[in-house]
Amino acid sequence: QVQLVESGGGLVQAGGSLRLSCAASGNIFSGNAMGWYRQAPGKQRELVASITYAGSTNYVDSVKDRFTISRDDAKNTVYLQMNSLKPEDTAVYYCFWRRLATLRDYWGQGTQVTVSS
Repeated sequence: QVQLVESGGGLVQAGGSLRLSCAASGNIFSGNAMGWYRQAPGKQRELVASITYAGSTNYVDSVKDRFTISRDDAKNTVYLQMNSLKPEDTAVYYCFWRRLATLRDYWGQGTQVTVSS
């Protein structure tokens, strides 16, 4: 089992910044990917950003050049730096940890990000 604890959500004005953190513990394997999904009210959950153990990153087009994902393997933590936030970024953000060999996902409890106009 892998446990994930998220932090860093909140309320911010448009144009502002937030940094999300997600710390993993438990049966941590190498060969994994970590990242963030988000779900806004009435919308499907979408992948925001991911980063593999090798440092390969992927972003949804709507956040490219605004969000940066990074990881600290010594702390088993993934970060999402969100700049130039827009009201449409408002959602619950969920951290995930994926074992690449099996594609099994573990999820955090979610953290609310609200961007006011």
